Amino acid sequence: MAEEQTELEERIIIKDQHVKEIDLVNRDPKHINEDVVKVDFEDVIAEPVGTYSFDGVWKASYTTFTVSKYWCYRLLSAILGIPLAVIWGFLFALISFCHIWAVVPCIKSYLIEIQCVSRIYSLCIHTFCDPLFEALSKICGNIRVALRKEI
Repeated sequence: MAEEQTELEERIIIKDQHVKEIDLVNRDPKHINEDVVKVDFEDVIAEPVGTYSFDGVWKASYTTFTVSKYWCYRLLSAILGIPLAVIWGFLFALISFCHIWAVVPCIKSYLIEIQCVSRIYSLCIHTFCDPLFEALSKICGNIRVALRKEI
């Protein structure tokens, strides 16, 4: 029984990440659009005290705003959603490709090459500057500063 459970867990782990389940209820699990696109009727249209329209107009305006926003979004996402998903997928694939095949190798190459320069620079500093600054510290080490207040 335990072996079957382990095999099942391994199959779940090995399962291709491109066929994972999509949550149709919570479509923003990482809350990336939490503060950007939450616009309700009350956020856009508000009547201050003393300048109220007819109740029927207010209700019709609310319904019109809400329904038109809902259907315009659905229509735009139906028309442009898939083409934009292809474009964004291509763009992020291009960025990943450049990062994997160009940026990281260039950085690694630079680090390998700069390591040689770093050793030479360190050797020069230890050879020439360390004795100089040691001598200066011995010369200046016996200097004493005293502050006196003259009246």
